[in-house]
Amino acid sequence: MELQRTREIASRVEELDEVGSTNAALRVLATDADGWPHLSVLLTENQTAGRGRLDRTWSAPAGSALAASVVLRRLPDDPSARGWIPLAAGAAMADAVAAQLPERTVAVKWPNDVLVDGRKICGILAEAAGDAVIVGSGVNTAMTEAELPVPTATSFAALGSTADVDRLLATYLERLSARMDALVESGDAASSGLHAAVVDRCATIGLDVRVSLPGDRFLEGRAETIDEDGRLVVRVRDETHAVSAGDVVHVRPAQP
Repeated sequence: MELQRTREIASRVEELDEVGSTNAALRVLATDADGWPHLSVLLTENQTAGRGRLDRTWSAPAGSALAASVVLRRLPDDPSARGWIPLAAGAAMADAVAAQLPERTVAVKWPNDVLVDGRKICGILAEAAGDAVIVGSGVNTAMTEAELPVPTATSFAALGSTADVDRLLATYLERLSARMDALVESGDAASSGLHAAVVDRCATIGLDVRVSLPGDRFLEGRAETIDEDGRLVVRVRDETHAVSAGDVVHVRPAQP
């Protein structure tokens, strides 16, 4: 791939012909902090054993999707602020996708799935790796309508568009780097502007949702906002409940 713009932003860019998981591979490589500094990227268009939240599997035909993982080493001192990293990545990728699909509605489903016209085009997984965090993203680029795994998925190709992968990655890295720098400098999501950016992009807010929790428990109500800790605030009658991404199995629209 020609990735001139991406290479101007990233500290290091390595492309693999095939890999099981870019996150898993980068976790091993990133033990070399000097060789893989902050904002280094490992990518492929043939990921054979991708993973999502809660170890859900993710796969796509070769050449139909972009898998890219980024190592972040400049992190907030407060561990609780690091919970905003996947949210920051989701908002950054939404900005990158929207830049190429200006006529479409691009949003984030809390906590970090990127949607186009309500259908998922990208998933994001952030994982701690020693003193660093690895953020992986899987974007449906050339996947045809017939290749989409579920009716709620979409891709650039299915939308009649050709993804400019270099531009997509470069914009994503620019936005992610800027938001992380602001979060590190300020120490919290509110004063850095990250909270407002995520809320502005979030399609979940305002919906009646059914939240699946561990132990076959459920919460049904109106998603009101995202609090300053990055939790989704759900109103159930006269009470509000704040749920964190780590405690949630699924968040889906409530059935009428």
